[in-house]
Amino acid sequence: MKSTLKTITASIALFAIVLSANAQKSYTLDVKTNFSVLGTSTMHDWEMKSASRTGTANLTVTDSKLTDINSIDITLPAETVKSEKKSMDKVAYETLKTDKFKNIKYVLKSAEKVNETTWNLTGTYTIAGVSKVLKTQIKTAVTNGVVNLQGSNKITFTEFGMKSPTAMFGAIKTGEDLTIKFNLNFN
Repeated sequence: MKSTLKTITASIALFAIVLSANAQKSYTLDVKTNFSVLGTSTMHDWEMKSASRTGTANLTVTDSKLTDINSIDITLPAETVKSEKKSMDKVAYETLKTDKFKNIKYVLKSAEKVNETTWNLTGTYTIAGVSKVLKTQIKTAVTNGVVNLQGSNKITFTEFGMKSPTAMFGAIKTGEDLTIKFNLNFN
C-alpha cells in the first residue's frame, strides 16, 4: 500500500512538473526589439525605425520550442518612427495623422503553426486610425527563454487611408508600397 501511495504521489508530482513546463506564459517585449518601415521615392529608397514600443504576448514554450501563440498585443507610438532626416519625419507624421492617431497597433486574432519554426499569424494592424486584418508569416526561435518572432508585411498607403507623401512641390514622390519589418524579442 505504501509503495502504491508513493507511486501515485510521484506520478502527480511528475504530471505537475510537465504541466508547468508546458504552461502558457505572459511575455513582454525586450529592448532588443526592432521595427522599421521601408519604402521608395523618386529620389531614393528610405527606411524609418522605431526603438520605442510596448507589447505583451501569451505564449507556450515546450523544450525550447514555441508550441502555441495565444495572444500578441503591440503598441508603437507613431512619432517614435524616425528617419535620418527631420524633414522626412515631419512629412511622415502628417501622413500618419499623428495629431489625431498617436499609436500604431497590432493585435493578434489567430495563429497557425506551419512547422517547428514557421507560423502564419492573422492580426489587426491599426495605422493612421484605419484597422485592417492582415496575414503575416513569421519565423520563430527560442534562445535562453527569449522568444524571437521575425517577419514583415507589405502594405500600401491607400489601404490605410493615407496619401503617398510628396516633397519639393511634388518633385519628389513616395512610392505607394511600404514594407513593415519586425524582429520581436519577448522575455
